[in-house]
This record gives sequence, C-alpha cells and structure tokens, in this order.
Amino acid sequence: MNYKVGWPGWKIVARCGVPLLVRVQVHFDAESQSYWADSPDLDGLIVAGQDLNELHTEAVAAAGELLSLILHSPRAKAFTELRIRDDALPHTA
Repeated sequence: MNYKVGWPGWKIVARCGVPLLVRVQVHFDAESQSYWADSPDLDGLIVAGQDLNELHTEAVAAAGELLSLILHSPRAKAFTELRIRDDALPHTA
C-alpha cells in the first residue's frame, strides 16, 4: 500500500512507516543528452541522470532524504512514479 504525498494525513501515515508515492516528472535535455526530473508533490526534488535507470535511483534517494528532513523521521519511505512525456524522450532524426 502506498499513500500519496499531499493526501490528507500524509505526514502522519509517513511517520508510521507507510511508503509514500511521489510523482516525478521526467525531462530530457537534448544538449547534454541526459535526463532531469522534478516533482509537483515534493518541493526541492530535482535530480539528474545519464539514463532513466540512474535517474530513477537518484529520484528515490532524493525523495527519501527530503521526506526524512520534512518529517523529522528516518522511517519515511518513498516510492516514485516516474511520468515520462513524449517530449521528454530523445528524438532521433
């Protein structure tokens, strides 16, 4: 069971150790040929990676750290839901 950041009582359930769902929006930077992501749910979550696997790893780690800081609880666990738009994927000519 995942509880979404922003839902009523999300901080209370997070302190109890219930995993939180954090939406992450993925973007592609054509100049550097890499990905970056931010979150509409969690202020301060901005990560980058050379590929989607690295980006996902960074997003989960950053979300967990931010939640621990916000909630003052090491029990906070984050699961990310990566949202990749078509325009975030590299295009080949």
